[in-house]
Amino acid sequence: MSNFNLKIEKKIAILEFDQPDSKVNVLNTQVMQELASIIEELAKKSCSQEVKALLITSKKDNVFIAGADIKEIENITSSQEAKEKAESGKRILNNLAGLNLITVAVIDGACLGGGFELALACKYRVASFNDKVRIGLPEVNLGIIPGFGGTQRLPRLVGLTKALVMILSGQMIPGKVALRYGVVDKLFPQVRLIDDSLDFVNSLLEGKIKINKKKKKFFQKFLEDTHLGRLIVFSQTKEKILKKTKGFYPAPLKAIELIKRTYRGNIRKGFFLESEAFSKLAVTEVSKNLIKVFYLYEEFKKYPWVDSKIKPGPINKCGVLGAGVMGGGIAQLISCRDIPVRLKDINYRALQTAFRTAAGLFAYAQRKRKFKPHQVTYKFGLISPTTTYRGFENSDIVIEAVVEDLGIKQKVFKELSQVVSAKTILASNTSALPITKMAQVTNSADRVVGLHFFNPVHRMPLVEVIKSPETSEQTLAGAIAFARSLGKVVIVVKDVPGFLINRILLSYLNEAGFLVEEGIKIEHIDRIALKFGMPMGPMELIDEVGIDVGHKVAKILEEAYGSRMQVSRLLDKVKEKGLLGKKAKLGFYIHKKKKKIPNPDIYKLIESFPKKSISDDIAFKRMIYVMINEAARCLEERVVDNPQTIDIGMIMGTGFPPHRAGLLRYADTLGIDNIVKELEVLEQKFKTLRFKPCNYLLDMQKRKDKFYH
Repeated sequence: MSNFNLKIEKKIAILEFDQPDSKVNVLNTQVMQELASIIEELAKKSCSQEVKALLITSKKDNVFIAGADIKEIENITSSQEAKEKAESGKRILNNLAGLNLITVAVIDGACLGGGFELALACKYRVASFNDKVRIGLPEVNLGIIPGFGGTQRLPRLVGLTKALVMILSGQMIPGKVALRYGVVDKLFPQVRLIDDSLDFVNSLLEGKIKINKKKKKFFQKFLEDTHLGRLIVFSQTKEKILKKTKGFYPAPLKAIELIKRTYRGNIRKGFFLESEAFSKLAVTEVSKNLIKVFYLYEEFKKYPWVDSKIKPGPINKCGVLGAGVMGGGIAQLISCRDIPVRLKDINYRALQTAFRTAAGLFAYAQRKRKFKPHQVTYKFGLISPTTTYRGFENSDIVIEAVVEDLGIKQKVFKELSQVVSAKTILASNTSALPITKMAQVTNSADRVVGLHFFNPVHRMPLVEVIKSPETSEQTLAGAIAFARSLGKVVIVVKDVPGFLINRILLSYLNEAGFLVEEGIKIEHIDRIALKFGMPMGPMELIDEVGIDVGHKVAKILEEAYGSRMQVSRLLDKVKEKGLLGKKAKLGFYIHKKKKKIPNPDIYKLIESFPKKSISDDIAFKRMIYVMINEAARCLEERVVDNPQTIDIGMIMGTGFPPHRAGLLRYADTLGIDNIVKELEVLEQKFKTLRFKPCNYLLDMQKRKDKFYH
């Protein structure tokens, strides 16, 4: 089956890419071979003057080319194979670039990775005003670098600084930004894209227009065209990347090194060095793991949690109860999607706090050019404050985000159920309390669901949707669709104390508390976690979450699960002392502006506690293995049905290092037998149920099984 349709009219060739049986176009071996034959044919036609120009277009909706086939990259087993694939792809695109034709990539949607490299090999690029246009080189997100010439052609097109930003961040830019950068030469209305592109080509053939390269401003010229300027660019860029990745991700560092060696040099040599660098990265464990995470993310974007026959109702208006940090963040996120929000609290002083939170988030988005000033004004205006339930009667969903107290939440839900319409979804943002008990006090328990956002709401990509035994499939479908409409990844979990993510995470944070009790310094505990790849250490994370909030959740879990979830005495002592963490600038650390120093007063609280000699290896295993054990219990209790849900949840909800591919993927690399034996040793040594291996792990050990097959 052909992937391309070639037609020639009035000496202009139009090559339509339409991959059969696929929603998107990708560049795999078969496609590239077919493309090579077409380019060869066009080269002959250009010599005979049968063809003078080439438009490359896509027949897919909202997609030009999504990139190279990731399955082929995943299956690369040797550096030599990776190098050959990169060289082969480059030869074909170099032949495209060498055609004695006016070549134009006509972009109407996603133009990513190898697809963008193909577009870069054309002499011109045009795009539509379609909001779905996204152009970029996201290869670093898969642990590799562009392999079809992107590291060489993009800097020559847009300059060093813009190219570094796009390549190192995997940034995907919309059409208007692409025009400003000089990535595309023209933007046309979507309905006239092909016609206007043909007019554009004819104007080029007739010499009526000439596309001039974007002129560099003085400072950009200094940074890119002088030796000193380039030294500054590469030095600062490397410093930023190391700060961000902590050295766990080699691809961006390789890209910096490569571009530094090849910028303004011989492009053929640059192509060769790009293939060399690509070949080394494509076989790394980091790349293989990041590809697994990519598949996980793609799977859970559309994971069918409910029957496809159940259609969620529209969400045209929302209510949010509770104007704290979470309530304000949730309201701001909803209004960003142009949905009106009614925000309620007991007094206007509390509402002012939420509005300050929302205003700060909008101001940041405007500074980052995500929104224009008039858009911010409009979206901010969609949040309306109230101290009564007036305006909630016609809300399609109401999200409760009041204090973490079951009695107060039940009171709120009872009042809500008497105010809202019969179709309104009632959702709680609780992080640990039972949804079932909130639903019991309403007049329709089937409409109640958990909708657990993570803090900060605008950044954390995960939402846990908690289904109680009474939650209807219609309610569940509505909650899932709503969370996804806010740009979130959704996991659905069973209604148990702590649900999934907090239940696993608290075991880790609590264990860190025990380790400090036993004599390990606060900052040293954090360094152990950072060395593994966690985004921040457990003690800093407790400060970030709020000691009061973390302690309350820990107590809920201790009450529910008994001595194996016993709260560390240190957490009790710190809570008794009234330390709140980062929000009060005093917790396990003293927080001063952007700096933090360990709080010496913490050690005074545990002076009388017996101290132990604990190696870094044992400390690490205690924190990580308790999480694996608790995750296995969650599978045993059917909190979730598969390890994939746990892994995507931990990556998106806690920042568990993606280069490890997930908590349970990582467990498989350690070996279940080794984990069980280590837990048994720890159980015997410390005489505590915290380390007792659960039956699920013991059964896996007997079967010599893995979480992933």
